[in-house]
Amino acid sequence: MSSNINPNNINGAYPVAGQDNNSQGFRDNFTNIKTNFQYAEDEINDLQTNVVLKAALSGTTLDNNMLGAPLSNAVIYDFSATRVALGTLSGTVTVNYALGHYQTVTTGGNMSLAFSNWPSAGLTGLVTVQITVTGAYTVTLPAAVSVNNVGIIGLNSSTNVITFPGNGVYTLQFISSDGGTTYTVNQLNAILQPFNATSEDLAASAAANLLTTTSYFSTAASETATLAPGVNGQIKTFAMAGYTDNMVITVTNPGWKSSGTGTITFSAIGQACTMQYTASKWFCIGNNGAVFA
Repeated sequence: MSSNINPNNINGAYPVAGQDNNSQGFRDNFTNIKTNFQYAEDEINDLQTNVVLKAALSGTTLDNNMLGAPLSNAVIYDFSATRVALGTLSGTVTVNYALGHYQTVTTGGNMSLAFSNWPSAGLTGLVTVQITVTGAYTVTLPAAVSVNNVGIIGLNSSTNVITFPGNGVYTLQFISSDGGTTYTVNQLNAILQPFNATSEDLAASAAANLLTTTSYFSTAASETATLAPGVNGQIKTFAMAGYTDNMVITVTNPGWKSSGTGTITFSAIGQACTMQYTASKWFCIGNNGAVFA
């Protein structure tokens, strides 16, 4: 904007020293000075109300709310996002978009996520939700989360219920550009998904870790272990790396039994099997010498 202040309408050479001067000249100067002061006040107030500040003006609180105004053609660096810690919660947990783009929550029970204050249609909103899972809890996503919701950490795409493969930190990103009518979900920390290539040395009497693809073991005596239900699509491999006596793994929801639990017995070095969790059961999809019962 251009300023309305006009310094040229003030006669700096008036009054003339050493002679009588018409009082109208005084009145004209005073009037123009007052008018310019009013312009200055209005323009300063306008600036204080509308400009972006790097620090609060004296006697005010800093508020750089852009009110939806566009910001374009800028070179930016060293930016950060507000982290909103929601705490340990259960039941309906509302992610308020207006509070910040990175929000964390810990499961205190089963949860159902909801979103509020999402940008209007035509504007793309993005929020990251970090979920720390501390027990056998589920998280239900809104029905509007319907894009890319296949293959996400145990997410049942027909019910939008996530059954996590184990305790840990899971980070999900939600995007919508139609005012929250539909959301895309992305999994950011894919290392925790049940399809990763990590492994564990399975101890005697232990529960196989569902966050690893492979569990191997070397028996010092007759040993046992257990395998809990997985998530649909999950791959799990067992391998006997060293043999002194048998390893018997008790499996919940075995695909080779109509009900109850089943067992897999390993009785020689090199025996191994690979299973996939499908239709809420563990099915053997590859086997080298292990015995199923």
